[in-house]
Amino acid sequence: MSHSLAVTVLGHDRPGIIAEVTGVLAELGGNLEDSSMTLLRGHFAWTLVVAADADPSEIEARLAHLVAEGLVVSVLPVPDADSSSTSGSPWLLTVHGADRPGIVSGLTGVVAAAGGNITDLTTRLGTGLYLLVAEAALPTGTDVEALQARIAEAAAELGVHATLQPADVDEL
Repeated sequence: MSHSLAVTVLGHDRPGIIAEVTGVLAELGGNLEDSSMTLLRGHFAWTLVVAADADPSEIEARLAHLVAEGLVVSVLPVPDADSSSTSGSPWLLTVHGADRPGIVSGLTGVVAAAGGNITDLTTRLGTGLYLLVAEAALPTGTDVEALQARIAEAAAELGVHATLQPADVDEL
């Protein structure tokens, strides 16, 4: 019986990591359902959800050569998701300004206090400029104008600029 597994692979980047991991998963009959990969300062960071009949320890054993190369690999069972945590209307929070501690927690905390859930988050630090782009699901009935005002207030306290706007929805 197929079950969902979360696979993470972290470490110094090199060509071929994705091909190797997905090759092993395919050989074991795994079907890639969801994934997100990025490079973080030259380090490979990938999280994926795969439907597989294989046991997590079997997958880890087949990926052990990556661990020997210095990558960190984990395979864990994923419980069924509660879809209510991602339901709601999609919004985009963008933040930019001078870097300082507390930007992410300060602004995502305002969204959470309104019942919103961050569904995707990317941050980048350039030469002194910090950028945050987050997708959020806001519950039906959210007073968006009041939330935008609270976000602007929190942003001003942090010395950054922030906007909250409706997200374009891509239908697959």
